[in-house]
Amino acid sequence: MGRTEEFEGLRPLLFSIAYRILGSVSEAEDAVQETWLRWEAAATEPDSAKAYLSSVVTRVSIDVLKSARVRREAYVGPWFPEPLLTDPYQDPERSAELADSLSMAALLLLERLSPLERAVFVLREVFAFGFPEIASAVGRSEAACRQLAVRARRHMDAGRPRFEADRRERDALAERFFDALREGDVDSLRELLAADVSLVGDGGGKTPQLARTVMGADNVARLFASYFPRLVRIDVTWEAGEVNGQPGAVFRDRDGRVLTAMALDVLDGQIQTIRSVTNPDKLGHMGPVADAWAVTREANEARRPPSDRKN
Repeated sequence: MGRTEEFEGLRPLLFSIAYRILGSVSEAEDAVQETWLRWEAAATEPDSAKAYLSSVVTRVSIDVLKSARVRREAYVGPWFPEPLLTDPYQDPERSAELADSLSMAALLLLERLSPLERAVFVLREVFAFGFPEIASAVGRSEAACRQLAVRARRHMDAGRPRFEADRRERDALAERFFDALREGDVDSLRELLAADVSLVGDGGGKTPQLARTVMGADNVARLFASYFPRLVRIDVTWEAGEVNGQPGAVFRDRDGRVLTAMALDVLDGQIQTIRSVTNPDKLGHMGPVADAWAVTREANEARRPPSDRKN
């Protein structure tokens, strides 16, 4: 097998490692491309292509993350990872763990770790790498990596998100939620939301977004019921599916352009958190992006009586 074939066979794993370290689809793709360039230029053949390439993509991702964290400190409003609809790396024996590690909640928790801790945690806890491989990847001793892993695990366990164990029940609840959203049914929405549910949006200062987090089932239900039927009237559509391994949906305008991605955290038969990403810089990998300002203006016009609307 040639280098190209070996690399392509490992590309899904490399992307999945990079995405969990970086929380960005575009930066993860760039890290994988840089890994290929270094692999192509390497003069010698490593004993294990998987170990070598995983080490390279990890080191590249750590370097990118160090500079990315500085940019995120100046980010306008809440920062969320770029939505990922499908994880290219699949392991049937660990599918639940992989999905949970991909969630918005888990990736936001990883943001609290240092770049080294984050890389060690991802390699060890998510992808089950051995400490000799991890030490090679991050350029630290095995003993140091064990300490980093313990520290990272302690931080993660303190705030580790919990999700609905029964994925069929979770998906059925999400389907009911999006049906109620379409109808603007306040009572049905309220019933599906946890009493202390939170709604948070990431627009990066580039789209209309919530001025603050909306808390409480009644507030969130009324907000949704007042706004989303207007989107239906101007032909905004959405298709429920997984967003970052959890229930969610991608919303599109009448021309099929991406408007927002929404992810739901479900636990104990209710929706605990709703996160919406509208920053156009984070949606381009899913296709052409809608003009959120124009959609909002049109939706606001749609609530007025026809005689009061602009021509």
